[in-house]
Amino acid sequence: MIETLNSIIASDIRNLYLSYLDKNTREENSTISVNHFGVFSQDFINGIATNVEEMMVSFGEQKKIIKRAFSILIEGLQNIRLHASRDDFGRQLGFLFLFKSKQSYKIVLGNIVLNDSLDTLVSYLENINQMEKDDLKEMYYKILTEGYLSQSGSAGLGFLLVRMKSENPLHFSVEPMDDKKSLFTVEVVLNR
Repeated sequence: MIETLNSIIASDIRNLYLSYLDKNTREENSTISVNHFGVFSQDFINGIATNVEEMMVSFGEQKKIIKRAFSILIEGLQNIRLHASRDDFGRQLGFLFLFKSKQSYKIVLGNIVLNDSLDTLVSYLENINQMEKDDLKEMYYKILTEGYLSQSGSAGLGFLLVRMKSENPLHFSVEPMDDKKSLFTVEVVLNR
């Protein structure tokens, strides 16, 4: 039964990955620059970040956009590596897309989260999505000076930094997988 459940969870994540791939492939203005489905090791994160930076330079992208995209990518990938829940085989399955259009880059990240932590996560994201630039900076400095740590032992700066760097609200969704786990997906738009 456990192997069946795990294959269903992996299949659910893969199906959402393929759905994003299909949806964005059909969009005329968007091209897929990077995509990955599987496990996110530190070596993979280091390699993909370097490759994305080099790719954006080859596109002739502005340095400030490259720096912001690099920061968003690193924060998002480290978030998956450090905080994503594991399936019953111990894998931190997730996916990554980087889409490019004339107007923007869109980074899409998906991973497994425990249902127990969803309310806190959704509330936090809704809160930072409503904030203006100055409010985000104030919250950032407040967290740094007060040394706030979440239950996982992090300072809770990842999504805040991603929101600040993108200068756009974070679009997110939650797909229930079973009574303990869900698939969490976040889309980050970075205007060019």
